[in-house]
Amino acid sequence: MPILIAAGSSEAALAFIEIGAVVLGLAILARLAGRLGITAVPLYLIAGLALGEGGLVQLDVTEDFISVIAEIGVLLLLFTLGLEYSDVELRSGLRSGALPGIVDMLLNGLPGVAAGLLLGWSPLAAVLLGGATWVSSSGVVSKVLSDLHRLGFRETPAILNLLVIEDLAMAVYLPVVAALIVGGTVIATMTSVAIALVVVTVILLSALFYGRKLSDLLIGGSDESLLLAVFGVTLLVAGIAQQLEVSGAIGAFLVGLALSGQAEKRAIQLITPLRDLFAAIFFLFFSFQVDPAKLLDALLPAFGLAVVTAFTKMLTGWFAAKRVGAAQKGRLRAGATLIARGEFSIVIAALGAGLVDGPELGALVAGYVLVTAIMGPLAAKYADKVKLPSRKKNRPVPA
Repeated sequence: MPILIAAGSSEAALAFIEIGAVVLGLAILARLAGRLGITAVPLYLIAGLALGEGGLVQLDVTEDFISVIAEIGVLLLLFTLGLEYSDVELRSGLRSGALPGIVDMLLNGLPGVAAGLLLGWSPLAAVLLGGATWVSSSGVVSKVLSDLHRLGFRETPAILNLLVIEDLAMAVYLPVVAALIVGGTVIATMTSVAIALVVVTVILLSALFYGRKLSDLLIGGSDESLLLAVFGVTLLVAGIAQQLEVSGAIGAFLVGLALSGQAEKRAIQLITPLRDLFAAIFFLFFSFQVDPAKLLDALLPAFGLAVVTAFTKMLTGWFAAKRVGAAQKGRLRAGATLIARGEFSIVIAALGAGLVDGPELGALVAGYVLVTAIMGPLAAKYADKVKLPSRKKNRPVPA
Protein backbone atom coordinates (compact mmCIF):
# COMPACT_ATOMS: atom_id res chain seq x y z
CA MET A 1 0.00 0.00 0.00
CA PRO A 2 2.74 2.59 0.82
CA ILE A 3 4.35 1.85 -2.55
CA LEU A 4 1.07 2.45 -4.37
CA ILE A 5 0.52 5.70 -2.48
CA ALA A 6 4.05 6.85 -3.29
CA ALA A 7 3.58 5.94 -6.93
CA GLY A 8 0.50 8.12 -7.05
CA SER A 9 2.09 11.15 -5.40
CA SER A 10 2.60 14.41 -7.23
CA GLU A 11 6.39 14.07 -6.85
CA ALA A 12 6.38 10.69 -8.57
CA ALA A 13 4.08 12.01 -11.29
CA LEU A 14 6.45 14.94 -11.92
CA ALA A 15 9.44 12.58 -12.07
CA PHE A 16 7.61 10.35 -14.58
CA ILE A 17 6.79 13.37 -16.75
CA GLU A 18 10.36 14.69 -16.68
CA ILE A 19 11.99 11.33 -17.35
CA GLY A 20 9.48 10.55 -20.09
CA ALA A 21 10.11 13.92 -21.73
CA VAL A 22 13.87 13.39 -21.54
CA VAL A 23 13.69 9.92 -23.09
CA LEU A 24 11.41 11.17 -25.88
CA GLY A 25 13.89 13.99 -26.49
CA LEU A 26 16.68 11.44 -26.75
CA ALA A 27 14.58 9.49 -29.26
CA ILE A 28 14.26 12.60 -31.42
CA LEU A 29 18.00 13.21 -31.22
CA ALA A 30 18.71 9.58 -32.14
CA ARG A 31 16.44 9.89 -35.18
CA LEU A 32 18.12 13.16 -36.17
CA ALA A 33 21.54 11.52 -35.85
CA GLY A 34 20.32 8.68 -38.06
CA ARG A 35 19.19 11.18 -40.69
CA LEU A 36 22.59 12.88 -40.54
CA GLY A 37 24.39 9.55 -40.67
CA ILE A 38 26.37 10.12 -37.46
CA THR A 39 26.37 8.62 -33.96
CA ALA A 40 23.99 10.32 -31.53
CA VAL A 41 26.62 10.72 -28.76
CA PRO A 42 27.50 14.39 -29.53
CA LEU A 43 23.81 15.33 -29.59
CA TYR A 44 23.23 13.61 -26.23
CA LEU A 45 26.12 15.57 -24.69
CA ILE A 46 24.87 18.90 -25.98
CA ALA A 47 21.38 18.09 -24.68
CA GLY A 48 22.83 17.34 -21.25
CA LEU A 49 24.49 20.77 -21.16
CA ALA A 50 21.18 22.42 -22.01
CA LEU A 51 19.26 20.54 -19.30
CA GLY A 52 21.81 20.46 -16.50
CA GLU A 53 23.07 22.91 -13.90
CA GLY A 54 23.15 26.41 -15.39
CA GLY A 55 21.55 25.21 -18.63
CA LEU A 56 18.50 26.53 -20.46
CA VAL A 57 16.11 24.26 -18.54
CA GLN A 58 16.92 22.66 -15.18
CA LEU A 59 15.26 19.36 -14.34
CA ASP A 60 14.41 18.28 -10.81
CA VAL A 61 14.74 14.55 -11.32
CA THR A 62 16.64 12.74 -8.59
CA GLU A 63 20.35 12.71 -9.37
CA ASP A 64 20.97 9.41 -7.57
CA PHE A 65 18.43 7.57 -9.70
CA ILE A 66 19.79 8.95 -12.99
CA SER A 67 23.37 8.30 -11.81
CA VAL A 68 22.70 4.59 -11.24
CA ILE A 69 21.01 4.31 -14.64
CA ALA A 70 24.00 6.03 -16.26
CA GLU A 71 26.50 3.69 -14.59
CA ILE A 72 24.50 0.67 -15.77
CA GLY A 73 24.72 2.19 -19.26
CA VAL A 74 28.52 2.11 -19.10
CA LEU A 75 28.50 -1.50 -17.91
CA LEU A 76 26.19 -2.60 -20.74
CA LEU A 77 28.32 -0.77 -23.30
CA LEU A 78 31.41 -2.60 -22.10
CA PHE A 79 29.53 -5.90 -21.83
CA THR A 80 28.42 -5.75 -25.48
CA LEU A 81 31.94 -4.73 -26.46
CA GLY A 82 33.19 -7.91 -24.78
CA LEU A 83 30.63 -9.95 -26.73
CA GLU A 84 32.23 -8.78 -29.96
CA TYR A 85 35.72 -9.82 -28.79
CA SER A 86 36.55 -13.53 -28.64
CA ASP A 87 38.81 -15.18 -26.09
CA VAL A 88 41.19 -16.14 -28.92
CA GLU A 89 41.46 -12.49 -29.96
CA LEU A 90 42.09 -11.48 -26.35
CA ARG A 91 44.94 -13.97 -25.93
CA SER A 92 46.47 -12.78 -29.19
CA GLY A 93 45.93 -9.15 -28.24
CA LEU A 94 47.56 -9.45 -24.83
CA ARG A 95 50.61 -11.04 -26.44
CA SER A 96 50.95 -8.44 -29.19
CA GLY A 97 49.50 -5.42 -27.40
CA ALA A 98 52.39 -4.50 -25.10
CA LEU A 99 54.20 -2.26 -27.58
CA PRO A 100 51.09 -0.39 -28.86
CA GLY A 101 50.01 0.01 -25.23
CA ILE A 102 53.32 1.62 -24.26
CA VAL A 103 53.21 3.89 -27.33
CA ASP A 104 49.63 4.83 -26.42
CA MET A 105 50.60 5.71 -22.83
CA LEU A 106 53.60 7.84 -23.83
CA LEU A 107 52.00 9.68 -26.74
CA ASN A 108 48.77 10.51 -24.92
CA GLY A 109 49.70 10.61 -21.23
CA LEU A 110 52.76 12.87 -21.43
CA PRO A 111 50.92 15.82 -23.07
CA GLY A 112 48.48 15.86 -20.14
CA VAL A 113 51.27 15.78 -17.57
CA ALA A 114 53.10 18.57 -19.41
CA ALA A 115 49.94 20.68 -19.59
CA GLY A 116 49.34 20.29 -15.85
CA LEU A 117 52.89 21.37 -15.02
CA LEU A 118 52.68 24.35 -17.41
CA LEU A 119 49.50 25.45 -15.63
CA GLY A 120 51.44 25.47 -12.36
CA TRP A 121 49.67 22.51 -10.80
CA SER A 122 51.24 20.09 -8.35
CA PRO A 123 52.99 17.03 -9.85
CA LEU A 124 50.21 14.73 -8.58
CA ALA A 125 47.49 16.84 -10.23
CA ALA A 126 49.54 16.85 -13.45
CA VAL A 127 49.81 13.05 -13.32
CA LEU A 128 46.03 12.83 -12.92
CA LEU A 129 45.55 15.05 -15.97
CA GLY A 130 47.94 12.77 -17.84
CA GLY A 131 45.77 9.80 -16.95
CA ALA A 132 42.68 11.64 -18.19
CA THR A 133 44.30 12.38 -21.56
CA TRP A 134 45.72 8.87 -21.91
CA VAL A 135 42.62 6.67 -21.81
CA SER A 136 40.07 6.60 -24.62
CA SER A 137 36.40 6.21 -23.77
CA SER A 138 35.47 2.55 -24.18
CA GLY A 139 31.80 3.57 -23.99
CA VAL A 140 31.95 6.16 -26.77
CA VAL A 141 34.29 4.08 -28.95
CA SER A 142 32.11 0.97 -28.70
CA LYS A 143 29.01 3.05 -29.53
CA VAL A 144 30.76 4.59 -32.54
CA LEU A 145 31.92 1.21 -33.85
CA SER A 146 28.39 -0.15 -33.47
CA ASP A 147 26.62 2.88 -34.96
CA LEU A 148 28.97 3.05 -37.96
CA HIS A 149 28.80 -0.75 -38.49
CA ARG A 150 32.57 -1.15 -38.25
CA LEU A 151 32.83 -4.05 -35.81
CA GLY A 152 33.94 -6.34 -38.63
CA PHE A 153 36.51 -3.97 -40.15
CA ARG A 154 40.18 -4.95 -40.42
CA GLU A 155 41.40 -2.29 -37.97
CA THR A 156 38.77 -2.98 -35.30
CA PRO A 157 40.75 -5.71 -33.46
CA ALA A 158 43.61 -3.21 -33.02
CA ILE A 159 41.17 -0.65 -31.58
CA LEU A 160 39.60 -3.15 -29.21
CA ASN A 161 43.01 -4.42 -28.16
CA LEU A 162 44.13 -0.91 -27.18
CA LEU A 163 40.92 -0.42 -25.19
CA VAL A 164 41.52 -3.67 -23.32
CA ILE A 165 45.15 -2.73 -22.56
CA GLU A 166 44.01 0.69 -21.29
CA ASP A 167 41.25 -0.80 -19.14
CA LEU A 168 43.62 -3.31 -17.60
CA ALA A 169 46.21 -0.57 -17.03
CA MET A 170 43.59 1.42 -15.13
CA ALA A 171 43.36 -1.49 -12.69
CA VAL A 172 46.89 -0.55 -11.62
CA TYR A 173 46.82 3.21 -12.20
CA LEU A 174 43.68 4.02 -10.19
CA PRO A 175 44.70 2.29 -6.92
CA VAL A 176 48.18 3.85 -7.13
CA VAL A 177 46.98 7.44 -7.55
CA ALA A 178 44.19 6.93 -5.01
CA ALA A 179 46.74 5.80 -2.41
CA LEU A 180 49.03 8.74 -3.25
CA ILE A 181 46.17 11.22 -2.89
CA VAL A 182 45.24 10.02 0.60
CA GLY A 183 48.91 9.91 1.56
CA GLY A 184 49.09 6.18 2.13
CA THR A 185 52.32 4.42 2.94
CA VAL A 186 54.34 2.48 0.38
CA ILE A 187 53.06 -0.79 1.88
CA ALA A 188 49.42 0.39 1.64
CA THR A 189 49.92 1.42 -1.97
CA MET A 190 51.54 -1.88 -2.88
CA THR A 191 48.72 -3.75 -1.12
CA SER A 192 46.05 -1.88 -3.12
CA VAL A 193 47.86 -2.58 -6.39
CA ALA A 194 48.33 -6.25 -5.51
CA ILE A 195 44.62 -6.68 -4.70
CA ALA A 196 43.64 -5.00 -7.97
CA LEU A 197 45.97 -7.21 -9.99
CA VAL A 198 44.73 -10.37 -8.30
CA VAL A 199 41.07 -9.47 -8.90
CA VAL A 200 41.63 -8.64 -12.57
CA THR A 201 43.68 -11.79 -13.09
CA VAL A 202 41.04 -14.00 -11.45
CA ILE A 203 38.21 -12.52 -13.51
CA LEU A 204 40.28 -12.68 -16.70
CA LEU A 205 41.31 -16.32 -16.20
CA SER A 206 37.76 -17.27 -15.25
CA ALA A 207 36.49 -15.70 -18.47
CA LEU A 208 39.12 -17.47 -20.58
CA PHE A 209 38.87 -20.94 -19.04
CA TYR A 210 35.29 -21.16 -17.78
CA GLY A 211 33.48 -18.99 -20.32
CA ARG A 212 32.13 -21.92 -22.30
CA LYS A 213 30.72 -23.53 -19.17
CA LEU A 214 28.99 -20.26 -18.27
CA SER A 215 27.57 -20.06 -21.80
CA ASP A 216 26.24 -23.63 -21.60
CA LEU A 217 24.67 -22.86 -18.23
CA LEU A 218 22.87 -19.75 -19.50
CA ILE A 219 21.75 -20.98 -22.92
CA GLY A 220 18.86 -23.09 -21.66
CA GLY A 221 15.43 -21.58 -21.12
CA SER A 222 13.51 -18.68 -22.63
CA ASP A 223 14.78 -15.34 -23.87
CA GLU A 224 13.38 -13.79 -20.71
CA SER A 225 15.44 -16.02 -18.44
CA LEU A 226 18.59 -15.48 -20.54
CA LEU A 227 18.18 -11.70 -20.47
CA LEU A 228 17.68 -11.65 -16.71
CA ALA A 229 20.61 -14.01 -16.13
CA VAL A 230 23.01 -12.06 -18.35
CA PHE A 231 21.96 -8.73 -16.88
CA GLY A 232 22.27 -10.06 -13.34
CA VAL A 233 25.69 -11.68 -13.86
CA THR A 234 27.03 -8.50 -15.47
CA LEU A 235 25.94 -6.29 -12.57
CA LEU A 236 27.09 -8.84 -9.99
CA VAL A 237 30.61 -9.23 -11.39
CA ALA A 238 30.97 -5.49 -11.99
CA GLY A 239 29.80 -4.75 -8.44
CA ILE A 240 32.22 -7.23 -6.90
CA ALA A 241 35.09 -5.83 -8.96
CA GLN A 242 34.23 -2.26 -7.96
CA GLN A 243 33.93 -3.26 -4.31
CA LEU A 244 37.51 -4.51 -4.55
CA GLU A 245 38.61 -1.16 -6.05
CA VAL A 246 38.79 -2.44 -9.61
CA SER A 247 36.79 -0.77 -12.37
CA GLY A 248 33.37 -2.36 -12.77
CA ALA A 249 33.72 -1.70 -16.51
CA ILE A 250 36.53 -4.27 -16.68
CA GLY A 251 34.32 -6.84 -14.97
CA ALA A 252 31.44 -6.18 -17.37
CA PHE A 253 33.75 -6.45 -20.37
CA LEU A 254 35.11 -9.78 -19.21
CA VAL A 255 31.60 -11.17 -18.65
CA GLY A 256 30.82 -10.34 -22.28
CA LEU A 257 34.09 -11.93 -23.32
CA ALA A 258 33.22 -15.13 -21.45
CA LEU A 259 30.03 -15.78 -23.44
CA SER A 260 30.33 -17.67 -26.70
CA GLY A 261 28.29 -19.65 -29.21
CA GLN A 262 24.50 -19.44 -29.10
CA ALA A 263 24.55 -17.69 -25.73
CA GLU A 264 26.62 -14.89 -27.25
CA LYS A 265 24.37 -14.50 -30.31
CA ARG A 266 21.16 -14.47 -28.30
CA ALA A 267 22.63 -12.13 -25.69
CA ILE A 268 23.55 -9.57 -28.36
CA GLN A 269 20.00 -9.55 -29.71
CA LEU A 270 18.41 -9.28 -26.28
CA ILE A 271 20.72 -6.81 -24.58
CA THR A 272 21.25 -4.30 -27.43
CA PRO A 273 17.95 -2.38 -26.98
CA LEU A 274 18.53 -2.23 -23.22
CA ARG A 275 22.10 -1.05 -23.79
CA ASP A 276 20.98 1.73 -26.14
CA LEU A 277 18.48 3.06 -23.58
CA PHE A 278 20.85 3.05 -20.61
CA ALA A 279 23.83 4.29 -22.64
CA ALA A 280 21.89 7.28 -23.96
CA ILE A 281 21.09 8.29 -20.39
CA PHE A 282 24.77 7.87 -19.44
CA PHE A 283 25.96 10.34 -22.07
CA LEU A 284 23.19 12.77 -21.18
CA PHE A 285 23.93 12.52 -17.45
CA PHE A 286 27.64 13.14 -17.90
CA SER A 287 27.21 16.58 -19.47
CA PHE A 288 24.13 17.11 -17.27
CA GLN A 289 26.53 17.61 -14.33
CA VAL A 290 28.70 20.23 -16.04
CA ASP A 291 27.98 23.89 -15.34
CA PRO A 292 28.31 25.73 -18.69
CA ALA A 293 29.48 28.89 -16.87
CA LYS A 294 32.39 27.11 -15.17
CA LEU A 295 33.14 25.29 -18.37
CA LEU A 296 33.80 28.51 -20.27
CA ASP A 297 36.90 29.38 -18.20
CA ALA A 298 38.52 26.03 -18.95
CA LEU A 299 37.34 25.74 -22.54
CA LEU A 300 40.37 27.30 -24.25
CA PRO A 301 43.04 25.12 -22.57
CA ALA A 302 40.70 22.10 -22.86
CA PHE A 303 40.31 22.69 -26.60
CA GLY A 304 44.05 23.14 -27.10
CA LEU A 305 44.79 19.94 -25.19
CA ALA A 306 42.07 18.13 -27.17
CA VAL A 307 43.65 19.15 -30.48
CA VAL A 308 47.11 17.99 -29.40
CA THR A 309 45.92 14.65 -28.02
CA ALA A 310 43.59 14.08 -30.98
CA PHE A 311 46.71 14.14 -33.12
CA THR A 312 48.59 11.81 -30.77
CA LYS A 313 45.65 9.37 -30.72
CA MET A 314 45.66 9.44 -34.51
CA LEU A 315 49.32 8.43 -34.40
CA THR A 316 48.53 5.72 -31.84
CA GLY A 317 45.69 4.27 -33.93
CA TRP A 318 47.76 4.44 -37.11
CA PHE A 319 50.62 2.53 -35.44
CA ALA A 320 48.36 -0.12 -33.88
CA ALA A 321 46.28 -0.69 -37.03
CA LYS A 322 49.39 -0.93 -39.21
CA ARG A 323 50.60 -3.82 -37.04
CA VAL A 324 47.45 -5.83 -37.88
CA GLY A 325 47.82 -5.18 -41.60
CA ALA A 326 45.16 -2.49 -42.04
CA ALA A 327 45.39 -0.23 -45.09
CA GLN A 328 45.96 3.51 -44.78
CA LYS A 329 42.22 4.27 -44.62
CA GLY A 330 41.83 1.70 -41.85
CA ARG A 331 44.72 3.20 -39.88
CA LEU A 332 43.14 6.64 -40.20
CA ARG A 333 39.76 5.29 -39.05
CA ALA A 334 41.41 3.61 -36.07
CA GLY A 335 43.07 6.82 -34.92
CA ALA A 336 39.91 8.90 -35.36
CA THR A 337 37.79 6.36 -33.49
CA LEU A 338 40.12 6.46 -30.46
CA ILE A 339 40.00 10.28 -30.02
CA ALA A 340 37.03 10.35 -27.63
CA ARG A 341 37.69 10.33 -23.88
CA GLY A 342 34.98 9.70 -21.32
CA GLU A 343 34.15 7.65 -18.25
CA PHE A 344 37.68 6.85 -17.02
CA SER A 345 38.81 10.45 -17.49
CA ILE A 346 35.93 11.65 -15.31
CA VAL A 347 36.72 9.03 -12.65
CA ILE A 348 40.36 10.15 -12.59
CA ALA A 349 39.40 13.82 -12.24
CA ALA A 350 36.97 12.93 -9.44
CA LEU A 351 39.81 11.27 -7.51
CA GLY A 352 41.66 14.58 -7.43
CA ALA A 353 38.70 16.69 -6.32
CA GLY A 354 40.20 17.18 -2.85
CA LEU A 355 43.58 18.43 -4.11
CA VAL A 356 44.48 22.11 -4.10
CA ASP A 357 44.22 22.11 -7.87
CA GLY A 358 41.16 19.83 -7.79
CA PRO A 359 38.52 22.35 -8.98
CA GLU A 360 40.68 23.45 -11.91
CA LEU A 361 41.41 19.82 -12.76
CA GLY A 362 37.71 18.94 -12.73
CA ALA A 363 36.69 21.86 -14.95
CA LEU A 364 39.49 21.25 -17.44
CA VAL A 365 38.79 17.50 -17.70
CA ALA A 366 35.04 18.13 -18.10
CA GLY A 367 35.66 20.52 -20.99
CA TYR A 368 38.28 18.23 -22.46
CA VAL A 369 35.99 15.18 -22.40
CA LEU A 370 33.11 17.13 -23.92
CA VAL A 371 35.29 18.40 -26.77
CA THR A 372 36.86 15.01 -27.52
CA ALA A 373 33.56 13.14 -27.12
CA ILE A 374 32.08 15.40 -29.80
CA MET A 375 35.21 15.57 -31.94
CA GLY A 376 35.89 11.81 -31.89
CA PRO A 377 32.61 10.46 -33.33
CA LEU A 378 32.56 13.16 -36.01
CA ALA A 379 36.18 12.45 -36.97
CA ALA A 380 35.43 8.73 -37.10
CA LYS A 381 32.41 9.34 -39.31
CA TYR A 382 34.28 11.41 -41.88
CA ALA A 383 37.71 9.75 -41.70
CA ASP A 384 37.04 7.87 -44.94
CA LYS A 385 36.63 11.15 -46.82
CA VAL A 386 40.16 12.32 -46.03
CA LYS A 387 42.33 12.06 -49.12
CA LEU A 388 45.61 10.34 -48.40
CA PRO A 389 48.64 10.55 -50.67
CA SER A 390 48.79 7.49 -52.87
CA ARG A 391 51.96 5.49 -53.05
CA LYS A 392 53.80 5.82 -56.30
CA LYS A 393 54.57 2.51 -57.91
CA ASN A 394 58.11 1.99 -59.05
CA ARG A 395 58.19 2.02 -62.81
CA PRO A 396 60.99 0.40 -64.80
CA VAL A 397 63.50 2.90 -66.05
CA PRO A 398 63.68 2.80 -69.83
CA ALA A 399 66.97 1.48 -71.15
